[in-house]
Amino acid sequence: MSRWLRAATLVLLAASCGGGGAGRAPNNLEDACAIIRERPQYIRAFRAAERKWGVPVHVQMATIYQESKFISDARTPFRYALGVIPYGRQSSAFGYSQALDGTWDEYLQETGRWRADRDDIRDAADFMGWYMAGSRERLGISLRDARNQYLAYHEGRGGFSRGTYNSKSWLLRVAEDVGNRAVVYEVQLANCRQARRW
Repeated sequence: MSRWLRAATLVLLAASCGGGGAGRAPNNLEDACAIIRERPQYIRAFRAAERKWGVPVHVQMATIYQESKFISDARTPFRYALGVIPYGRQSSAFGYSQALDGTWDEYLQETGRWRADRDDIRDAADFMGWYMAGSRERLGISLRDARNQYLAYHEGRGGFSRGTYNSKSWLLRVAEDVGNRAVVYEVQLANCRQARRW
């Protein structure tokens, strides 16, 4: 076998094993069962975070849907000077959970999970569980309250306490959508064999 053919074979093998669709969204984001059927590692990650932090799977899934559409390496859009010259992203948000650099660093420090990555579903779910458990502890938001957990997640706990979201009608609509999606996902998961296995 020629050197070139061997190299091409290795590249193809590596690409085919590349993390089960890492970087792209699952095919059907409207159906929680379809998501976990396509990506069984997701339900394992969500169940582990639920056991550790108490955040229900459907709340995690609805939030990740809103933040990244389940795209592992999601980033915020670029900002442009004069409408054409890119000069950086809108924020440092990255990965499934769209965690900001500073909040992610706080998570790493508090949990000691120094090898965690924002584009790994297990780490993103654990981060989200950690953050939402903190919002329950500091703000009294139920872990089942996807709407208000999302508002605290988006605005930060200080912003939530100050009610900054009240002047953002678009954000209130988005938070309502997250709450509604969580209810839909909960019903779907209750009737999903894959979800019950874990």
